[in-house]
Amino acid sequence: MNKPLPINTLEGCLERITYFNAENHYTIAKLKTSKTHNIVTIVGTMAAANPGQTLKIKGIWETHPRYGQQFKISSYEVVLPATIDGIRKYLESGIIKGIGPSMANRIVSCFGTKTFEIIEKEPEKLLEVKAIGKAKAALICNAWKDHHVARSLMQFLQNMGVQTSYCAKILKEYGPDAVNIISKDPFRLTADIPGIGFYFADTVAQKQGIEKDHPRRVRACILHVMQQFTNQGDVFAYQDQIVDHCKNLFRITPGVALDEIDRLFTAGELVFESAPGDPKKIIYLKDIHQAETGIANRLNALLSVPITASGINEERILREVQKKLAITLSSEQLNALEAILSHRAVIITGGPGTGKTTLIKSITAVFSVLGKHVFLAAPTGRAARRLSEVTRSKATTIHKMLGFNFKAGFFEKNPDNPLDADAIIIDEASMVDTFLMYHLIKALPMTSVLIMVGDIFQLPSVGPGNVLSDMIKSKRLPVFYLKKIFRQTHESPIVVNAHRVRRGESPVLKSLDNSDDVSEFYFLEQNNQNRVVSTIVELCTKTIPERFDFDPMYDVQVLTPMHKGVIGTTNLNQVLQKVLNPKPVMIEAMGSTFKTGDKIMHLKNNYQKEVFNGDIGIISAINRKEKQLSVDYYGRIVTYDFTEMDEISLAYAISVHKSQGSEYPAVILPIMTQHFVLLQRNLLYTGITRGENLVILVGTKNALNIALRNNKPTERLSGLASRLMDN
Repeated sequence: MNKPLPINTLEGCLERITYFNAENHYTIAKLKTSKTHNIVTIVGTMAAANPGQTLKIKGIWETHPRYGQQFKISSYEVVLPATIDGIRKYLESGIIKGIGPSMANRIVSCFGTKTFEIIEKEPEKLLEVKAIGKAKAALICNAWKDHHVARSLMQFLQNMGVQTSYCAKILKEYGPDAVNIISKDPFRLTADIPGIGFYFADTVAQKQGIEKDHPRRVRACILHVMQQFTNQGDVFAYQDQIVDHCKNLFRITPGVALDEIDRLFTAGELVFESAPGDPKKIIYLKDIHQAETGIANRLNALLSVPITASGINEERILREVQKKLAITLSSEQLNALEAILSHRAVIITGGPGTGKTTLIKSITAVFSVLGKHVFLAAPTGRAARRLSEVTRSKATTIHKMLGFNFKAGFFEKNPDNPLDADAIIIDEASMVDTFLMYHLIKALPMTSVLIMVGDIFQLPSVGPGNVLSDMIKSKRLPVFYLKKIFRQTHESPIVVNAHRVRRGESPVLKSLDNSDDVSEFYFLEQNNQNRVVSTIVELCTKTIPERFDFDPMYDVQVLTPMHKGVIGTTNLNQVLQKVLNPKPVMIEAMGSTFKTGDKIMHLKNNYQKEVFNGDIGIISAINRKEKQLSVDYYGRIVTYDFTEMDEISLAYAISVHKSQGSEYPAVILPIMTQHFVLLQRNLLYTGITRGENLVILVGTKNALNIALRNNKPTERLSGLASRLMDN
């Protein structure tokens, strides 16, 4: 067992800051030590540290593979000078806005060693200094507070034993009174700053002596547990589950937990229900209960509105599709298209190669002939872009179609301002969660047609619920299953093997080493994780470019089930970055290094930049002076400030979940028993179906067989199917 590295203390003058991220205060800097006068590199979270300040830092020595020895900060404090000369130099440095060399000299001459105490506690006495009036005194006082509030908050967090990386978010939310606000009610953090975590707030509360069964703590625990169920995809939880979690995880007495559940219900934050025939009490968070009931009510209302006959027959449909698209529909597709024209809401589902995209194009063409206005949309930017490419029609994300205002946090399209469309087609509908479906269905005019297209065998939505599957299960909507694999794709090993995996059958495995003919689907057996990594490197740098003529940067995508570990995204990105982009590192942020030429992924929808979750681009420039980074997305340059680096990550390797809605010319998918928890048939199926022309699995047959047998992914708790059936 490795012993923890010893904690060391350094004291010295901060010479310069090499990198600073204003979003999380991650800093790389140079420190000149007081004792030896050596210049050392320090890295970690620091707030409001400025060159010229004396710092006392605690941390550990580490050796970076590229940059050598550096000191990792665990905590620090600013050592304010105590001598008159030191105080004068500190103020002269420009650290406090409004005080220059001349002003610093006058203030120090007036107050001497009590200067800092006067500025902080008795700023009105600054009026005694020549040329300082009320406005100037207020400016100096505010500048001092702004400068030292971050330091004070960070010191408070360090004393509480919690991560100081949240300092910037807390300051942004609470301002200079942050320490006072948190001290009075630590659990405000869980509601006011999403992502800060209940454990963070609870650590502060425990340090302050708040009892485990204190009502405020118990309510925060209950809401935290409910949020955990939501985060794992459930729409509701059973009361017994919540009480057990509170008891086992947070040592809360069951009777106390039940009392506070009742109080949260009375306050309107929780909603109680009972499932038919089930004596257990079901509990929802208020907003998700509203979303689930809203979907059921609105969809049932939509289905009750009669639809006018289109007046277009089978012969004309075939003629128009042939004329507009040069496509001949199969009888299966034609039957679905005819039926769609006579229903208010429908679902189209099927695996790869079954003609879902062809049917979308045909529906769009027929509606166009009928003079109908059609909207095409998908849950992610990447999926929307792909939909637009294959249909040659405009397609957007659902959020953009609904006019989501990120700053205000609401959708502009709603029942009072509905979408101006006769038909709305949603592709990759299996990715739509309960909340997004609620806002979509609210914005539908009662005279429109809703067509949802998706593959229910893929992974479910990242957000809560299993909306598409629940709608199918309810049997309230007509569902068209496309099963026929078309001739042009019938011989494709990718399509054939994807359908075999969906049925739980082993794919037909071909080895690259023993095959001279070019195929589309291969399996390379490797039992060792490190050998898997080196095999992936070999495939990306040599085998695939030379044998299949795919560009390793633009055409090849590595997909993996997890982020951690040797074959997780984090390690694979570091390894692949080194071999595919050997340029020197330009900046370090969010635990990653970035260079020009790097392949990156945008992580969340940003409508101001018009770049969306899942978009992949190449870093075209890094400007350290302007603290900006430019990314080339499909020929369009998007600029990020260094403070926005949390919106991107390296994308040489990405998770299978992040790949949903996308297709890549070539896919490499490691599959090992180390992924045991995530070895599921739908995950393997999703990964395989992301490859357009080439799929290579690297790993063990044992892991492959485990995934094939595991067709029981965790069942999500949802009431949507029952609500639709009840109506």
